[in-house]
Amino acid sequence: MSFSLTRPAAGFALLAVLATGCSAAAAGYHAAAGSAASSSSSSAVKTATINGATVLTNAKGLTLYSFAPDTMTTSNCNGTCAQLWPPVHGPVTSGPGVTGRLGTITRADGAIQATYNGHPLYTYVADTAPGQAKGNGLNASGGVWHEVTASGAAAPASTTGGGGYGY
Repeated sequence: MSFSLTRPAAGFALLAVLATGCSAAAAGYHAAAGSAASSSSSSAVKTATINGATVLTNAKGLTLYSFAPDTMTTSNCNGTCAQLWPPVHGPVTSGPGVTGRLGTITRADGAIQATYNGHPLYTYVADTAPGQAKGNGLNASGGVWHEVTASGAAAPASTTGGGGYGY
């Protein structure tokens, strides 16, 4: 297939518009991805007492969760699920009270996710301040979500939780 440009200036103008549109879209994607990543990432994992349980939190004090359908090597929370339950980007370091093993897995999109005792870690968008655990015990996005306790055992479902509706 061959092309003959009778109006080279028009062709260059079209290429410039396409390139600008593509780079603007890419910049918007990366800015959105960066803001989502910064909201869920932290360099240190620590503990706090929430609803009577000693649970893991990120550096901002937000509760960390595990997703029952996950395995030690695979996160099963992608797409819309990962928008509601942002993965904690790894690696992370141990802060006060953290006695378990921290590690990482590689997600389907190639991102590195932090793990605790083999459980991939997430935050929950409805938790907007330290001390909240609105996602504990929710059956949402295809499985049950649990606060991650320092001992590694699932925390009991909160009686003041998010109501089980997934938001």
